[in-house]
Amino acid sequence: MRILQNYLGGEWRDVSGAQSVDVTNPATGEVLAIHPMSSEVETSEVISAAAEAFRSWRRVPVPKRADLLLRYRQLLIDASDELSAIITAENGKTLSEARGELMRAIQYVDHAAAAPETMKGAVTANIGDGVDIEYIREPLGVFAFIAPFNFPAMIPLYFTWAVGTGNTAVIKPSELCPLTSIRMVELAEQAGFPPGVVNVVLGAHDVVDTLCTHPDVAGVSFVGSSKVAGIVYAKASSSLKRCQAQGGANNHLVVTNTVSLERTIGNMISSLYGNASQRCFAGSNLLVYRSVYERVVETIIDKARGLVLGDGRDPGVTLGPVISEASRAHLVDAVNRAESEGGQVLLDGRSASVAARPEGHWFGPTLVRADTSSDIWRNEFFGPVRCVSVVEDVDEALSVINASEFGHTAVIYTENGGEAQYFRNAADVGQVGINVGTPAPIAFYPVGGRRSSFYGSLRGRAEDAVDFYTDKKVVVSTWHFDATRAASVDPAFELK
Repeated sequence: MRILQNYLGGEWRDVSGAQSVDVTNPATGEVLAIHPMSSEVETSEVISAAAEAFRSWRRVPVPKRADLLLRYRQLLIDASDELSAIITAENGKTLSEARGELMRAIQYVDHAAAAPETMKGAVTANIGDGVDIEYIREPLGVFAFIAPFNFPAMIPLYFTWAVGTGNTAVIKPSELCPLTSIRMVELAEQAGFPPGVVNVVLGAHDVVDTLCTHPDVAGVSFVGSSKVAGIVYAKASSSLKRCQAQGGANNHLVVTNTVSLERTIGNMISSLYGNASQRCFAGSNLLVYRSVYERVVETIIDKARGLVLGDGRDPGVTLGPVISEASRAHLVDAVNRAESEGGQVLLDGRSASVAARPEGHWFGPTLVRADTSSDIWRNEFFGPVRCVSVVEDVDEALSVINASEFGHTAVIYTENGGEAQYFRNAADVGQVGINVGTPAPIAFYPVGGRRSSFYGSLRGRAEDAVDFYTDKKVVVSTWHFDATRAASVDPAFELK
């Protein structure tokens, strides 16, 4: 059985911690590896390796750092089949979904490799008599990346923006899905990143605490639940670190009376149930105009019943397992409570099973008609449990959306341009979709929500990422020279 290791200073090292967890395939129950938990001392050793490497890495010319990132990008492309298979094995999503994740993730490296452009500063000459003012971008040091299980390739690759701008990185992968991160770091080593530039530390909340408070860590990037995001942001900020903490979501899809249902139903189903609904951009709650409610709900149920539950490696499978038995039990409990409180289960996935994979964590597509004040409506349930309710118009829908604790994403399905524009401006969320059920921006645009969906001021990705990983140092300068000589060279020079 493979026992995973930390990676620091260019070496893979055993973890001495007595505690460990099994990394399992959620479709089969097969144990893929043993994930040991690092001690505080071992975590500090990883951080120290990154801090030591920063001293020289920050001085590597920007074009050379970009060259390494481009070499790394090609290695990721060459290994895309292997990486997709690892994602499916440890996470459970289908191979198609894994390939889609990896494609998006590689685009992060594209933008990070543009550092020769994005690292440019600015200058204003002669802002005063003989005075110039400018700013230059400087890297800050060690950045920690605390990744969730649901996108084991995309989120860890945030590190490429950090190293592209001259920082060093410590990646703490999810203990549920660490294998993708570890393989990607092996490829970074192969690409030629110097020892200590990219590092891995294994562990759980104790490691997170150390990363958030260690004096040699300059900043923390986190993706996970809103509860933990708030804790991470408070710990890191109180330790004078930069922090971007992306929290949970409970996204709403508004279906209006002008919806082109035939064209958008596939998009809706993908938003509701894609990736086993284990993603922060998933549509959680449907708000459907009364006049089209019956038709929309019947169509969604019919299409959802056509999803094929199973091992993501098997041909024809369109819905994989949830990540763990604990997650499955949590979803069952949520639907049970909703039903006992008056919710109507329109489509029930609680008893789902796959004969060929009896050990898998199976939960079928579920749809509950629920009150918008109910627990199952208001909270995030990371799995294929979706809710639906009737609204009269866009204003009623917006009142529900804007009252939510979360402010990540909202979507409207409409062919009315004025209604779409009104919704875009009035929805108090970080991302809006118009006839796009999963409005996840590509790498060249920032991403993040509002309220408890995001803690911080600089979002992940794109220009915000460059601002997060660098500091704009302002330099004001003047030079003392022989003014008489200057006047003799340039007759237009005024001697003052």
